[in-house]
Amino acid sequence: MNIAPKIRVAALQTDTRIGDTQRNLAHCEELVAEACRDGAEWIALPEFFNTGIAWDPALAAAIEDENGPAAHFLQRLSAQHGVVLGGSFLCRLADGHVRNRYLCFNRGERLGYHDKDYPTMWENAFYEGGAETDSGELGQINGVRVGAAVCWEFMRTATARRLRTRVDVIMGGSHWWSIPQNWPLLYAWLESGNRKNALQAVQDTARLVGAPVIHASHCNTFRCRMPGLPLSYHGHLEGQAAVIDAQGNVIASRSYQQGPGVVVADVCLQALTPPDPLPEHIWLRSRGVVPALSWHLHGMLGRRWYRHNILRALSGCC
Repeated sequence: MNIAPKIRVAALQTDTRIGDTQRNLAHCEELVAEACRDGAEWIALPEFFNTGIAWDPALAAAIEDENGPAAHFLQRLSAQHGVVLGGSFLCRLADGHVRNRYLCFNRGERLGYHDKDYPTMWENAFYEGGAETDSGELGQINGVRVGAAVCWEFMRTATARRLRTRVDVIMGGSHWWSIPQNWPLLYAWLESGNRKNALQAVQDTARLVGAPVIHASHCNTFRCRMPGLPLSYHGHLEGQAAVIDAQGNVIASRSYQQGPGVVVADVCLQALTPPDPLPEHIWLRSRGVVPALSWHLHGMLGRRWYRHNILRALSGCC
């Protein structure tokens, strides 16, 4: 097999203000420009790069369609800088349903999209999962097969199964929140494992697929209510923007303590034969007690809120 030349890529780590689209796009534009000055030709923005996400009903007003500010931002900067650029946002479809859509452009031309398979926890209040037929494959650029995955998709074996041997690079990003800092005992007990999962799950997926990953992230703090509980959440996003090679090795990364910035590295965008079989279980890594509980409780409450608020409002129903 001929070894493909290395390409300079960048993963952005953003300091996001929940729901402030105009400010967040301006912040992302600054980081994209920095990545381009560093010579990056492929640039990944994080999941929900334009809004972030929290349990805040006001976020419903920030939902866009594919002709909205977020999509135009990706198209415009991709064309302006002559780069591959991708990120995900809350996207309203023509039928009134909402997806977490990862959209990718190559030099201003749309390459493809991927809708996240399952919302995570309170994300269920704002969108629904993608179609089972959505493999995560975006298309090809000069023979390089491009795939996408976001956040807890990196935690699930199904993602590696969909993309294994079918892509040469994975574009992606996360909006991975910490254990609540206002629950100090739980934070001290569980946060270390949660933070490791945010990076190691991406490494696992890269190794099992046999393709490098360009993984963007957020590093801001935020507060919100906890759905269904008389409690509040005060925490931060885990950071862990990284460029990871096809064997699962971290080439370059950025922790949340390092704040916003750009991770740049040279990587070969070419698939390898994965050395390990796919696991039989659903989750690649243990979720932990609090995330597992939140997955079920906030997922159930979120889906109910989505049906009664998002779908009705966007369809014009009373």
